[in-house]
Amino acid sequence: VQLQASGGGLVQAGRSLRLSCKSSESVPRLTATGWWRQGPENQRDFVAAAYSEDSPLYADSVKGRFTISRPNRGNTVFLEMNSLTPEDTGVYYCYADDNIDVSWGLGTLVTVSS
Repeated sequence: VQLQASGGGLVQAGRSLRLSCKSSESVPRLTATGWWRQGPENQRDFVAAAYSEDSPLYADSVKGRFTISRPNRGNTVFLEMNSLTPEDTGVYYCYADDNIDVSWGLGTLVTVSS
């Protein structure tokens, strides 16, 4: 599976961004899709995941602010990010699990200024 993430940028704290992850495979065919991020100190943190047969999962730090959407058709997964804080700054990577392998896309940079 090939993935392409987009939608990052520079925003002020409190604002919103929507990230997109376009897959070469139809999203309903994927077991799971999700996002991780790598912060300024190179720490890697799970952000959110959406599953074909389970409820979405979120990191505690983004619950109530971020929403991952997994469409019933199409090739793109979205991550809606609201009430952004400087702690959300990082490179966001999307991944996809097709039950055979886990694929990763190139990251998209999100910078939140205070």
